Amino acid sequence: MKWKTWFRPDEKKPAVALSIFQYIGPGLLVTVGFIDPGNWATNIAAGSQFGYRLLWVITISTVMLILLQHNVAHLGIVTGDCLAESAMKHLRKRASLPLLLSALLACVSTALAELLGGAVALQMLFGLPVKAGAALLAAASLLMLFSNSYRKIEKIIIGFVSIVGFAFLYELTMVSVNWGEAARGWVTPSIPKDSPFIILSVLGAVVMPHNLFLHSEVIQSRQFNLKDESVLQKQLRFEFADTLFSMIAGWAINSAMILLAAAAFFQKGIAVSELPQAHELLKPFLGPASAVIFAVALLFAGFSSSVTAGMAGGTISAGIFGETYSVGDRHTRMGVVATILAALAAVFFVGNPFDGLLVSQMLLSFQLPFTIFLQLYLTSSQKVMGRYKNTPLHNVLLWGTGIAVTALNVYLLAESFL
Repeated sequence: MKWKTWFRPDEKKPAVALSIFQYIGPGLLVTVGFIDPGNWATNIAAGSQFGYRLLWVITISTVMLILLQHNVAHLGIVTGDCLAESAMKHLRKRASLPLLLSALLACVSTALAELLGGAVALQMLFGLPVKAGAALLAAASLLMLFSNSYRKIEKIIIGFVSIVGFAFLYELTMVSVNWGEAARGWVTPSIPKDSPFIILSVLGAVVMPHNLFLHSEVIQSRQFNLKDESVLQKQLRFEFADTLFSMIAGWAINSAMILLAAAAFFQKGIAVSELPQAHELLKPFLGPASAVIFAVALLFAGFSSSVTAGMAGGTISAGIFGETYSVGDRHTRMGVVATILAALAAVFFVGNPFDGLLVSQMLLSFQLPFTIFLQLYLTSSQKVMGRYKNTPLHNVLLWGTGIAVTALNVYLLAESFL
């Protein structure tokens, strides 16, 4: 089912008045990648080791994410093509094909981390072995993707994001947060001793290649008539509202992770480096209920992000063949299945979940610069974007952000090998 077949083809205008709330959704699918298990691990480490002092990193990273996701969403709205389709149209095949295949590998890498995170949550809750939990999550993700329309998946994912958010709000009521220090931490950059690697890890886990491809595709679920200039202008305005709302929600949830770790662990002088450790420590400090809620929220985050990683894989696979995402199309299905099953196969070759997360982050760090600069090349092009190409100011902000994010990921990649 194509994005543009959701409304009757004879309709020139929607049957009901559109409101901004009808445009909220695509950005929240991107937010899932912003609160995945990798973010959990880095945020818990940041809060437990440095208290509230690294909250500013969440603020800075969210601003960078808004710039890049807003920009790639404009590509989808203006051209009617996702990032993968645009690459095939406007680059030579010998350049676009290897780039998109590497992006597909990045989707597999992302799905690997998400399956591992969700499997760790199942182990926390039910004692299920990690490999068995990963297989269960992979099957559930494929079932979700193939048995539901995009609209249903979007609503389910929004529900999951809400559960994660409310879970952390509840956890925060169980600890004593120093809101004065937190307020200063959000807006006052500081680099405590031994914190640079944690700072870079938090920043590096924010912008992910698969989310850039995914956002450019799913934003088209809100398109009606690209030839109508007034409709296009409304799309561009409401997309920003959706992206801003969704990224702020991600900022709040990531901040809550650091706040919880700072209040529960940092105040007691306990540095936490792994999620199972945080889960076990919450029991004596805040009671068994807090540990269960923590694990449930991690499970929903891992499952949701596995689904969106599969969608991104399907988007890229379809784009290689010049097609839009559609679960009824064999090229889309091929990408979805390849992403999830390849990630699951990788789980069985990973002896330690932490090692798996490390490998996945290295692959993402290697691929991310190619995706970012592909996007910026396309959105800066008059040929591709017409009068909606990036302005000089936009280019300064976007290229600066792209260079900064790339430099951080390259540094993390180098650190992983040294």
